[in-house]
Amino acid sequence: MIATELFLIIFVPKQTLNKFLNNATMSYSSLRACVQDLEKHGQLLRIKKEVDPNLEMAEIHRRIFEEGGPAILFEKVKGSPFQAVSNIYGTYERTDFIFRHTLEKVKRVIELKADPANFFKKPTRYLSAPFTALSALPLRSWGKTPVQWGETTIDQLPLIKSWPMDGGAFVTMPQVFSLPPGSRNIMESNLGMYRIQLDGNDYITNKEIGLHYQLHRGIGVHHTLYNETNEDFRCSIFVGGPPSHAFSAIMPLPEGLSELTFAGMLAGRRFRYTWQDGYVLSGDADFVITGTIRKGEKKPEGPFGDHLGYYSLTHDFPVMDVHKVYYRKDALWHFSVVGRPPMEDSSFGYLIHKIVKLLTPQEFPGIKQIHAVDAAGVHPLLLAIGNERYMPFRERVPEEILTQANHILGSGQTSLAKFLVIAAAEDNPNLDCHDIASFFSHVLERVDWTRDLHFHTKTTIDTLDYSGSGWNAGSKVVMACRGDKRRTLATTLPGTALNLPAGFSGPQVAQPGVLAISGPAFHGHESYGDVQVLADALGKQAGLEGFPLVVLCDDPQFLAATLNNFLWVTFTRANPSHDLHGVDSFTENKHWGCRGALIIDARKKPHHAPELVAPEFGWKIGDWVG
Repeated sequence: MIATELFLIIFVPKQTLNKFLNNATMSYSSLRACVQDLEKHGQLLRIKKEVDPNLEMAEIHRRIFEEGGPAILFEKVKGSPFQAVSNIYGTYERTDFIFRHTLEKVKRVIELKADPANFFKKPTRYLSAPFTALSALPLRSWGKTPVQWGETTIDQLPLIKSWPMDGGAFVTMPQVFSLPPGSRNIMESNLGMYRIQLDGNDYITNKEIGLHYQLHRGIGVHHTLYNETNEDFRCSIFVGGPPSHAFSAIMPLPEGLSELTFAGMLAGRRFRYTWQDGYVLSGDADFVITGTIRKGEKKPEGPFGDHLGYYSLTHDFPVMDVHKVYYRKDALWHFSVVGRPPMEDSSFGYLIHKIVKLLTPQEFPGIKQIHAVDAAGVHPLLLAIGNERYMPFRERVPEEILTQANHILGSGQTSLAKFLVIAAAEDNPNLDCHDIASFFSHVLERVDWTRDLHFHTKTTIDTLDYSGSGWNAGSKVVMACRGDKRRTLATTLPGTALNLPAGFSGPQVAQPGVLAISGPAFHGHESYGDVQVLADALGKQAGLEGFPLVVLCDDPQFLAATLNNFLWVTFTRANPSHDLHGVDSFTENKHWGCRGALIIDARKKPHHAPELVAPEFGWKIGDWVG
């Protein structure tokens, strides 16, 4: 934003600039203000009865979310003097409503960031963008801030446990703030959303908490730097505050735009902060936990019900020695429930797409669209549309889109993708990878399994994905298609009975061209032989030309019941190098392919993490209302 800041300094009269800064559109000054606004517009449910934070609050949240219900204010939390709120972002419509005053202005800033020439192409549209950025710079408070109203202890917070096997209570909407060694420059900070375990395992109550992050993430980079110094690694954890603050902690931002500035833009209110005892406090947060992260020691963290729909298991992660816990007078504990998508945090993906979709061609040249599929747990499955701009007179086979796929798999968060399915835009100018069913039909009509599979073996995958060959270890596959339609996809089972081998049964059409089949339970490496038995049988079966994809699973009826079930089971339970097989498969000069259907082995395997199963309660939501 340097160019736009210079523009303001040189060309905009100081009186005009000050007038704009003083009258910038303001949304919510606090989380409580947001809750009051939602209630005013009929988008809040008050739970007045005392609710147990151990599993009960999470179950209430899940049931209301699944019905597309309102935000939830828990007025009485057992064991805590503080109220709690959840499901604020529970629908896309409510998310749009919360940011209705500021979202369009933020999009214009991002559009300018993507292409500064836009300012001269449409000056009237972008005239306010520089003001939006400047008016959102973080603001230091020199006096006492709202969050310093009182101090408490960890055991007095709403210790919310969401799933039966969770290792303890977690902060599920944290904003974790850190600075590099020797810095007091707020613009050098990192604000990220890394889960925080408040109790359980062998943490000493009120003295220690666990932080789940990897060393390649923003705070992890700071951790590495601190390891090379004698300086204490001070960290602050913010909970609550204006709704934009939580979102800014998860937002993938373009280079040069800080999370705190973005939070200010989206809030329509500058991010207030202050220093206390060498720690940064978010002045408008509802709670701030300060402490020092141990540089050379870790402790077991987890299990935790995660966004892939399974438990992330217990592993050693950094531990923080708690310094103080601050809270504001009208504090609200902001939480969510993480689990198999869609969940409340699906709205974050929705909002990210709305804001940064114009940045995609800048970040990934040649890419028209990219979609991290929420229903498949985000990282396991990416869909993309690229452009084949060169060699127009050659045979139309995947060429440039393969280069683009490698770029995607080598960049930031998209490098965690396990399955990347990419199509050429020229084959259908109206193709939209956010229309998942149509996108899969387009690909399956055209894909050639003899050439279009490209594997990356013995590499890293998402730490939370236990389908691989080890923790944070697995493989990737690119499925790239380009060209004319090769087949018509089947939507019903063939008229003649399928002759399946013993142990295989229950064929279901999951999606056009996708056949789900039940197989023997997976017991170990020898069970991979089951797939070859199935492949041999399918190779002899007539009438399957319309099924280029077969999914071997434990429950075909469940998998075929919905598109989301198909996406979740297929892509969270398969490791490409181990679990992709095919009818009439071959290896040619280290390239693997198959001449018939591709078979994905999506059976549950012994090394997989347990899937999330909600506890059973005998009550109904109506029992809590009124």
